[in-house]
Amino acid sequence: MLALIGKKVGMTQVFDETGRLSPATVIAVEPNTVIGRKTEEKDGYNAVVLGYRDMKKSHVTKPFGGQFPEGVTPKKIVKEMRDFSAQVEIGQAIGVDLFDATRFVDVIATSKGKGFQGVIKRWGFSGGRNTHGSKFHREPGSTGQSTYPHKTFKNMKLPGHMGNERVTVQNLKVLRIDAENGFIVIRGAVPGPRHCLVVVRSAVKKAK
Repeated sequence: MLALIGKKVGMTQVFDETGRLSPATVIAVEPNTVIGRKTEEKDGYNAVVLGYRDMKKSHVTKPFGGQFPEGVTPKKIVKEMRDFSAQVEIGQAIGVDLFDATRFVDVIATSKGKGFQGVIKRWGFSGGRNTHGSKFHREPGSTGQSTYPHKTFKNMKLPGHMGNERVTVQNLKVLRIDAENGFIVIRGAVPGPRHCLVVVRSAVKKAK
């Protein structure tokens, strides 16, 4: 598996060779620095630790800065990518050219937060009639039993917090890679607002 940390720039539209228009998301990927490796012999699994965006020296505490090897500037974002298939060395900077031979990717991000929402917006309930005299409009309806066991079962679709959760969108086609400027253009939408942090990885359920 290949993976990089990037930033969602926004959405645009792209024409392909046949003139077909496709909605697309632009992701900016600054060079990711390899700051560590995990091995099967020592840690029980294989992984590469990537760092993203430099930190100011005044913001680095000694415990946090101790995980970075000598000569590597401490990074704001540190993520572990398991089963990393490319051969990389500690201290190496990786760019979007890592995905040159990849046709489909998965994108992981935190979705937009929508606050506390009712069942109609959160779960798509149809609600009751809006006619005069109806006393059931946007309520969730029955949530339990009138007799034993007198409780609401788990996983009921009820009002609650919506959004602001980790979301993975799979099998998105790579339309263009601009290695010079550090951009990757992906077909379709990805989770999260503009300028949010995303992880782009090679698709795990689709052939390259």
